[in-house]
Amino acid sequence: MRGCVIHGAGDLRVDELPEPVAGPGQAVVAVRYGGVCGSDLHYWRHGGVGDFLLREPMVLGHEIVGTVHSYGAGADGPAAGTPVAVHPATPCARCPECLDGRAHVCRDTRYLGSAARMPHVQGGFASRVAVPAAQLRALPEGLALRRAALAEPLSVALHAVRRAGPVLDRHVLVTGAGPIGCLVVAALRAAGAAAVTVTDLLPRALRFASAAGATTLVRADDPADPGRPDEVDVAIEASGSAGGLDTCLHSIRRGGVVVQLGMLPPGRSPFAGNLVVSREIELRGALRFDTEFDEAIALLGREASFDALVSAVVPVERAGEAFALAQDRGQSCKVLLDFGT
Repeated sequence: MRGCVIHGAGDLRVDELPEPVAGPGQAVVAVRYGGVCGSDLHYWRHGGVGDFLLREPMVLGHEIVGTVHSYGAGADGPAAGTPVAVHPATPCARCPECLDGRAHVCRDTRYLGSAARMPHVQGGFASRVAVPAAQLRALPEGLALRRAALAEPLSVALHAVRRAGPVLDRHVLVTGAGPIGCLVVAALRAAGAAAVTVTDLLPRALRFASAAGATTLVRADDPADPGRPDEVDVAIEASGSAGGLDTCLHSIRRGGVVVQLGMLPPGRSPFAGNLVVSREIELRGALRFDTEFDEAIALLGREASFDALVSAVVPVERAGEAFALAQDRGQSCKVLLDFGT
C-alpha cells in the first residue's frame, strides 16, 4: 500500500505501508483524493508547523475522500463502496471546551497528519486509512469525489465566516487569495455578502478569487490600486501575514469585526493594536471547524463553481511534483493527490 510520508524537512517519500485493519469502532476507507494543505507544505519545507516539530516519520494529509472499504467490531455507517468524506478531527469529548460545545478547540484532540503529539497522528495520504467510523460522511448523490475533496478546507472557510458574524448585504475584505482565501470568498457569497474585495500579491491567485466570486480584486503591493476600499464592514485575514492583518485593521469601519484565520509566523507579530482600541475593533481568531463539515458537503453538492478551484490532480507516485506545484501560488490553487483506488 502506498503512502505519502514525511521523514524530515525536504524529505518526502512515497513509501510502502502495511494495510490498515479496522479496530473496534473504526472503518477503513479506500482513499481516492487527498488535498495538499498549507500545513502539509510546512512539514515538507520546514519539518514542522509552528511549534509542532517532526520527531518520527509521519503520513501526511487530512483532506481526504474515498469509498468505504470495511468496518471493525461494533462499527457501522454507510455501506461498503459508498463515497465518503472523512472529518479529520477526533476530539476528546471530556475537556471543558468539548463540554462547552467547542470541540474544534479541544485541548486534547487528535487530527489526521499532525505532529502536535507523540506518537504523531498518522494522516490520510495513503491508499487505505483506518479512522473512527463516526467521522465518515456519505456524499450526496451527484457530488463527485474530486469536488468533495474541498470539504475540509471549505469547512475552515465556513467557520471563519461564522466567526465574523452577520455578513448579509455587507462589504467584506479578504486578505490573501490562497486556497483558503478563495474558499472564504465562496463561503461569503453563499452567506449573502453584497461585495467581497480580495487582496493578494499574485495575479493568478486573484484570478482564482474571481472564479470563487470576488467582486473586486486588489494588488496588495499597489497602494494606488483603484479597487482598494476606504472602509469595509467585515475583514477576514487569510494570508497569515502581519501585513495582511495590518491591512484589515486599517480598512475596517469603527466597531467592525476582523477575523484572523491565517496562521501567523511563530513568535511575535507586530500589528496596529492602537486601532483596536481607538476604533473599538473586534479581533477574533478562527481555528479549524466542527459542524461546518456537514454544511460544506451540502454546499459542494449544490455548487459546481467550486470545480474551478481544483487546479491540478497529480498521481501519488509524483507526490514531490504535487507539493512543488502546491507551493507555487503563482500557478496553482488547490492541488489533489490521486491514489487511484
